[in-house]
Amino acid sequence: MKKKLGLLIFILITVVSFAKNYPSKNINLVVPFGAGGGTDAVARKLASIAEKELNKPIIIINKTGGAGAVGMTYGAKTKKDGYTVTMITREIISLPLMKLSPITSKDFDLIGLINMDPAIVLVNKDSKYNNISDLINDAKENPNMVKFASTAKPNFYALAIETSEKVKFNHIPYNGAGESIPAVLGNHSDFTIVGPGEAIGQIKGGQLKAIGIMASNRLETLNDIPTLKEQGYNIISGTWRGLAVPKGTDEEAKKVLSSAFEKATKSEEFKEFMNNSNFGINYLDSNEFVNFIEEDTITINNILENL
Repeated sequence: MKKKLGLLIFILITVVSFAKNYPSKNINLVVPFGAGGGTDAVARKLASIAEKELNKPIIIINKTGGAGAVGMTYGAKTKKDGYTVTMITREIISLPLMKLSPITSKDFDLIGLINMDPAIVLVNKDSKYNNISDLINDAKENPNMVKFASTAKPNFYALAIETSEKVKFNHIPYNGAGESIPAVLGNHSDFTIVGPGEAIGQIKGGQLKAIGIMASNRLETLNDIPTLKEQGYNIISGTWRGLAVPKGTDEEAKKVLSSAFEKATKSEEFKEFMNNSNFGINYLDSNEFVNFIEEDTITINNILENL
């Protein structure tokens, strides 16, 4: 009895000590895509603000490969001590459904959704494609010949077009927009599809031509770019980014992290950065994020079933 009581007291002291001292060292934020892309940009800005709330540095770790599978697998399998957070994306749903990764959202405890972005179709400034019809018609006449610089495998932006219009692109894989955009700039690929914030500089600088946005309405900051819907194609798609920790992470650590990242996401500094960079902000707490992923899983599964 005394031994059991002593063990219980030890455990309670350990828990209280952890709660009081957390965080006591640097926190790692795993980004499953390369530097220069939208996920990396959002993560770095968010970390720079959240670390002020945590009073500890947040270190960005880019773990690329497998369309995000490498980084998300790494994040799911790290210690459950609250010192490794992973930025997860829509690929946490699509990859396991395609049997391309064993890791699912169930391997994580969700912290919160940070943002959502519509997708934008981009070509080189000198491209023969001046609208989405030009691109789709060429793909119909030349199956598997139009080269698509894909930021993920599978790429649900391109799949949405392919399934809707019964076309096939030649998917060339890259590690995020940081690689797919240069591929289009260098004419190694015919087009790419990314979030507006990932290519705003090249669009406004005239190096890239935007031929359509996969959204219900035009973007205020890029109002001259028509939606696919306006051009006769009712195709809407986009991406999202959120934060998660390994399943079973200490509850106190999750509370601290959730509070810090929620404050960072809702801060004026982050809002200004996201607006200036043309990224959308859509914060959801952990419970709302769980429901969101369940709904998006149904959407993605429906696309896959119609391939």
